[in-house]
Amino acid sequence: MENYTYNSFTLLVEGIAVTKDSMYPVFFLFFISYIFLMVVNVGITVLIFIDKSLHLPMYLIFCNLSLSDIMGSTNILPRLLVDVLRPPSERLISYYECVVQAFIAQLFGTTSHTVLMIMTFDRYVAICNPLRYSAIMTNKMVIKLTVSAWGVAFVLVGILLGLTIRLNRCRTVITHPFCDNASLFKLSCENVFINNVYGLTFTVVLFTASIGSMVLTYTKITLVCLTSKSKSLNSKALKTCSTHLVVYLILLLCGFIVIILHRFPQYKEYRKLSAILLAVVPGSLNTIIYGVQSKEIRKIIWKYLRT
Repeated sequence: MENYTYNSFTLLVEGIAVTKDSMYPVFFLFFISYIFLMVVNVGITVLIFIDKSLHLPMYLIFCNLSLSDIMGSTNILPRLLVDVLRPPSERLISYYECVVQAFIAQLFGTTSHTVLMIMTFDRYVAICNPLRYSAIMTNKMVIKLTVSAWGVAFVLVGILLGLTIRLNRCRTVITHPFCDNASLFKLSCENVFINNVYGLTFTVVLFTASIGSMVLTYTKITLVCLTSKSKSLNSKALKTCSTHLVVYLILLLCGFIVIILHRFPQYKEYRKLSAILLAVVPGSLNTIIYGVQSKEIRKIIWKYLRT
C-alpha cells in the first residue's frame, strides 16, 4: 500500500513481524494468554458481585481494575490474533475503527493508574483511620471514587485524541501492533507541536499524580506503623500494602518500558512486544496477586470448588 495518501480512510497496521514457522506458536501463546486473562478477571469480578461477604469497598474498587484489564486486553488481543495469521499486506483497518481502538487503548492505560490511586486512598483510610473507615468508605464514597477514576481518564484521553483527529493525514501505515494515539498522529505531515506538548503534559501529570499519591500515602502508612504497637495493624498494613505496591510497580515498569522505547526507533520490534505485554502482564498478574493475598477470596474460591 502507498504510504503517502491524503486523508485515506483505510490504514495498514504493521503489526508484529512473524515468520511462517513462528506464526502459529505466537498465535497460540497470545490466545492462551488472552483466555487466561479473561478467565481470572471475569471470574474474580463475578465472584465479588455474587458473594455478599465480598461487598466491601476494597473489593468493589478492585473490580474497576479487573474491568479495565478486560477492556484493554479485549480491545487489543482479538484483532492482534487475527492479524498474526494474515499476510502483512492484508492487515487493514478503517480510520474510524483505529480511532476507537486508540481511544480505548489510551483509556485503559490511564484508568489503570487512576484506579490504583483510589485503591491507595482506600488503603490509607483503612490503616490510618481504622475507626472511621466504615463512616468514610460508604457505598456513596465508593461510587464517587469510581466515577472520578473513570471520569478523569475519559476527559484527559478525550482531549488527547481530539487533538489528534483534527490533523490531516498523509500516511497510511500504523507502525505499531495496534492503534494508539502516538501511531495515529504519526500519520500526519502537519505540525504536531501541540500534540507533543499535551501528550508530554498528560504523561507527566498522570505519572506525577500516580507516583506522588503512592509516595505520600505509603509514607504516612509507614509512620503510623512505626508509631503503633499493634501487631495486627502492622500485619494488615504489610499484607494489603505490599500487594497493592507490587501491582503498581508491575504496571509502572511495563508503562515506562513502552514510553522509553518510543524514543528509540531502532528498537521498534521490542517496543511493539512491550506494548502487547502491557496489555497482558499486569492484567494477568493483578488478580492472581490479590487472590493469593486475600484470605477471604481464597476461602470463597475453595468453597465454590468443593460444592
